[in-house]
Amino acid sequence: MLATITWSISPEIYSIGPIHIRYYGLLFALSFVVGFKIMEHIFNKENRSMDDLNDLVWYMILGTVIGARLGHCLFYNPEYYLANPIEILKIWTGGLASHGAAVGILTSIYFYSKKKKKQSFLWVMDRVVITVALAAVFIRMGNLFNSEIIGHPTDLAWGFIFTSVDNIPRHPAQLYEALFYLLSFVIIYFQYKKYDGKFNDGYLFGIFLILIFGFRIFVEYFKENQTYFEEGMLLNMGQLLSIPLVIAGIYFLYYSKKKGSKIDN
Repeated sequence: MLATITWSISPEIYSIGPIHIRYYGLLFALSFVVGFKIMEHIFNKENRSMDDLNDLVWYMILGTVIGARLGHCLFYNPEYYLANPIEILKIWTGGLASHGAAVGILTSIYFYSKKKKKQSFLWVMDRVVITVALAAVFIRMGNLFNSEIIGHPTDLAWGFIFTSVDNIPRHPAQLYEALFYLLSFVIIYFQYKKYDGKFNDGYLFGIFLILIFGFRIFVEYFKENQTYFEEGMLLNMGQLLSIPLVIAGIYFLYYSKKKGSKIDN
């Protein structure tokens, strides 16, 4: 057997009574803490109000959690959750979807920008996506600790045996995504630094959508399906949901280039 990595780490770090501290929850929370520090730097650099940033954080938290939960329930198992709507509220049982989070973030930023007249939707998104790309790294590492979103069987030397699932070497799809999202974060952040925040609206947002969801279409070929109805589908749910986001990314990148020469100055 060529697989050299046996993954038997418990998803739980510590528990006492009804309190359970898990890697996923810790990494999820850490993504907001690190994201806040990055946005704090950006807002200070661009002379924006810290009160506005505090408001933005709450919009982001609510949009991410509500969107991710509803996305999981409605995209991947709608029959069950529509028949048992109270189960949607039981977020502690697990089940978050990145595409739902994307919709939730877009919606929350839309409402935030409506309240902040000097911060357009695209201006905010161009900066928020820096933190979202990094948050995606934390989330996928959380999935790794949970031994979920596993890959297809493989005979490659870096295959993972997830002992809580089976004894079959599998693609560490969570790591594939985490590493690419880290690269995406570096690319997007250095584009921000390169132009010192002076670029046409939609530029970084477009790059983010193309990179993140373009890779999502690709990496799904290495992953097990997330739900029963995906069996036999030419493209699974993750890929189908990613296609319009990639198209949107191409549009926003084109839109930012078409607006003029601000990027070239």
